[in-house]
Amino acid sequence: MASFMLSGTTASKISSQLTQLRHQMGTPAVGMVLTLVVICTESNQYDAVRAATEAAREHPSRILVVIIRDPGEPNRLDAELRLGESTPGEVILLRLYGELTEHADSVVSPLLLPDTPVVVWWPGDCPDVPAKDPIGVLAQRRIVDARAEADSVAAIVGRARGYVPGDTDLAWTRLTTWRSLLAAAFDQRVGTVESGTVEAAPGHASALLLAAWLGERLGAPIKVTESRGPGLTAVKLATSEGDITVTRGDGRLATLSRPGQPDRHVALVRRPTSELLAEELRRLDPDEIYASAIRRLARTHKS
Repeated sequence: MASFMLSGTTASKISSQLTQLRHQMGTPAVGMVLTLVVICTESNQYDAVRAATEAAREHPSRILVVIIRDPGEPNRLDAELRLGESTPGEVILLRLYGELTEHADSVVSPLLLPDTPVVVWWPGDCPDVPAKDPIGVLAQRRIVDARAEADSVAAIVGRARGYVPGDTDLAWTRLTTWRSLLAAAFDQRVGTVESGTVEAAPGHASALLLAAWLGERLGAPIKVTESRGPGLTAVKLATSEGDITVTRGDGRLATLSRPGQPDRHVALVRRPTSELLAEELRRLDPDEIYASAIRRLARTHKS
């Protein structure tokens, strides 16, 4: 692994140093498929960098970690360059001070890989409308996480009202395995769905999205109720031929029950952030299914 520190630097000096380090290590940039920009603070940068580098094993990337420091200090840009650290790509930590914290896009733009997609991820707090953020406008995909917000329900509802194609939320990505299992429940005739319930721990943003998705796909009223958790614990669908239920009480193993069928036990483990991020990096086009779910949520949620 090569690591290099630059204090009081500029984007052009960072680019020059990257080129020099690549020549020393024999690792050209042509193998990288995208630029992942991570917007974070010093307090959450460690976990964010770890998740991003693990995701980059599947998607070799230039990872630009923008760390907002003290805006009251004199303008300064410090950089830490890491190559070969458990990832085939590059990791560049950018610490911004002073007025530079308000103009992070001017630092990021010269460091984007040419002719490759740009993805921006906010692992913590994010703008109300990510697509209008100065860095967000540079990206094809914008990833946020309602669970990181103080009020995740308010966050996901606000996201629904400000949705722009290319936006996504890890609260939605956490539902992939749930949605797959529920879709499998309809492999055989089960009757017409009349109503449904999603049960989850209080203030669970993913529960709202799951209810919106089910309501949109099934054309039936789906409500959200509280449980003891952890996370999502059950989905119950009342049909003309009996109830379909998926229950998960321990965050690991779920039971699928259908009328006239034996119960089916399925692994439904809560996935780490790195896996969620890697899943989102597999698609760079707008997620139309997420869009329809989030728009329904915007229409139906009562403040």
